[in-house]
Amino acid sequence: MWFMRQAGRSLPEFRQVRVGHAMLDSCLNPPLATEITLQPVRRHHVDAAIFYSDIVVPLRLAGVDVEIKPGVGPVMDQPYRTAADVEKLTALSMTDEALAPIREAVALTVAELGSTPLIGFGGAPFTLAAYLVEGKPSRDHLAARTLMHADPETWDRLVAWTAELTGQFLRTQVLAGASAVQLFDSWAGGLSLADYTARVAPASAQALSHVADLGVPGIHFGTGTGHLLPAMRDVLTTAGIADRAVGVDYRTPLDEALAMVGRGVSIQGNIDPALLAAPWEVLEAHVREVVARGAGAQGHVVNLGHGVPPETDPTVLTRVVELVHSL
Repeated sequence: MWFMRQAGRSLPEFRQVRVGHAMLDSCLNPPLATEITLQPVRRHHVDAAIFYSDIVVPLRLAGVDVEIKPGVGPVMDQPYRTAADVEKLTALSMTDEALAPIREAVALTVAELGSTPLIGFGGAPFTLAAYLVEGKPSRDHLAARTLMHADPETWDRLVAWTAELTGQFLRTQVLAGASAVQLFDSWAGGLSLADYTARVAPASAQALSHVADLGVPGIHFGTGTGHLLPAMRDVLTTAGIADRAVGVDYRTPLDEALAMVGRGVSIQGNIDPALLAAPWEVLEAHVREVVARGAGAQGHVVNLGHGVPPETDPTVLTRVVELVHSL
């Protein structure tokens, strides 16, 4: 068991060490990134650490002017919506030198973790492209979906570029010592299956293929992606990832997800984050149900169906880990 966004604002020790450090700056400070990655492992005794980073870090490393504004999220210097905009972007690249802080942070973390594995982290090409086209967070990603259909050649060029960035980012983490990777597609749930299959899945497979020869397990997770789960499984297969897990958010019961993806893959999920603030007897019953519904899977990584809410009581997370381990 581990929690998505377990190294975050729910921990008082996280808030303390982040004082005076902007989000992206903290991700690129190796000793600080290591400390933040380790904090939930020390406190909760989870079975894996997730590398402390952000999906837009590769954009910053490639030279894109992006900031994470408190209360807003990733904001670009401009929306990138035309062929000329995308041509300007794709002229940028992420150098080996730029990746040095990532290598150092992963190596430091792995040395401290000992036998606890580190999961590498990367944003999926569609989610990165959606932020670039919109210029900031969006509820419906209308501009991104418009570009996908109005100028598919430009769209394909954009997601091929973001796929290369994410692929390099993941490979760097694995070569530095990460034991597995998770590709996180925050916004894919807003797409139809047809659009996902034609215009997104190939780029996601391209990103994951960068680590296929390294033999590490791969997890593919998205929010609101119940209708896409078989296609997300196929992304892992196309990428050449042999040990595959599909992340399932809180909207789809795990036994229903298993019926869709089959038993040749593992599953991850899917405790509802909202129930972390419910009375313990309600949360306990829910956790037991999640574990029971996942019992038929090849493997089940117990997790939330999305990230830890910032206001979560950390003692509740520790108690959930103890419960899952007791099962």
